[in-house]
Amino acid sequence: MLWEELMDLGLAGKVVIVTGATANIGRAIALDFAADGAVVIAVGRDREAGERVVAEARSRGAAQAVFVQADMLDTASPARILAEAETFGPPAVLVNNVGGNVGAGFFVDSDPATWQGDLDITLMTTLRMTHAVLPGMIRRKAGRIINIGSTAGLVGDYMLPVYSTAKAAVHGFTRVLAKEVGQHGITVNCVAPYGTMSDDPAAYSSGSRFNPQGGFLMSAFNGADPADRAKMARTGPLPRTIARPEEVAAAVLYLASNRADFVTGQIMAVEGGTLL
Repeated sequence: MLWEELMDLGLAGKVVIVTGATANIGRAIALDFAADGAVVIAVGRDREAGERVVAEARSRGAAQAVFVQADMLDTASPARILAEAETFGPPAVLVNNVGGNVGAGFFVDSDPATWQGDLDITLMTTLRMTHAVLPGMIRRKAGRIINIGSTAGLVGDYMLPVYSTAKAAVHGFTRVLAKEVGQHGITVNCVAPYGTMSDDPAAYSSGSRFNPQGGFLMSAFNGADPADRAKMARTGPLPRTIARPEEVAAAVLYLASNRADFVTGQIMAVEGGTLL
């Protein structure tokens, strides 16, 4: 077997939908698919950041790349995203990357009115987008669905109770859907990273919750007791405990590739040993 054949992931020309593709993990995933020659449908809210991703995707070798501006909290978005993707061909891969939380703190102090926000952005966006693409994959007897979970869904993140619950639900959905659609030649897997940040300023958009200039990281824990904030951190055997977006993207590409034909229903942790 030639080395080129050994390294071929079988993704060239395949239509790939990546939600939350304008920043951090989603951006890295979209660009890695582009480098493998896929047709990249990059979904996000920030048009300026989305156009930057598309331009870089094309420069990296995407067969095609297009940005679809959409708010995944809008229940009409999945059908519109699917329709735009299908102008390039049937979607072969769906990456459900949208997720987040509306705040942080102890559950006992939380406002029940905010719970649905965490569930909507993390769980319901995944359910709705999957529900849109699944019938076509079943008809074609082929497809890859890859959800982005979190180690929060495996062990629970301190002071993020509802977010951790929503990510655990994403993991559970991954497993049960894998059982349901395996008979149709579709695999369903999940990548569960720990905290993931890039050193590249271009990896962020105005809507990113991990934007170093503001947003979630700057505001969610304001006023929290330093001892409580310290309990959120994890240590591991490696020199760093924060993943790089490209490390998460590598796991996604593997699960989308022809190398993972026999892998389904798995929660693949990318966490630097912080769960040991």
